Amino acid sequence: MLDSTTTQLTQIERLSPIALAYIGDAVFELYVRTKFLMPPKRMANYHSQVVTQVRAESQAIHLSVLVPYLVDAEKEILRRGRNACVAKPRRLSRTTYQQATALEALIGYLHLTNPQRLQELLAKLDFDSLK
Repeated sequence: MLDSTTTQLTQIERLSPIALAYIGDAVFELYVRTKFLMPPKRMANYHSQVVTQVRAESQAIHLSVLVPYLVDAEKEILRRGRNACVAKPRRLSRTTYQQATALEALIGYLHLTNPQRLQELLAKLDFDSLK
């Protein structure tokens, strides 16, 4: 008989890359919002800082920083996330949108399977460089 952890991992493995990116988008935005929460500032400034970090162009840059630290299984999640993109917003290149979706898929996957590893990777990002 399989334990519940194995069953849950099997279910997570079956999620589509788009589903992983969906949760990853929310997790990343919450992480960035928390990162910029202190020191207190005007809401407009706070919002502007967060939006700068979570837009697709910035996510693509963040991904390029993380790639050297990824193991093969994580790179496979990136590949799946990148290849899952079929449409794109008009303002972005397909490559940028694919990279952002790949990052979100990786974040979603790690959030569900290995939150400690996710925190290790997110700690490598320099949010001050993208202001």
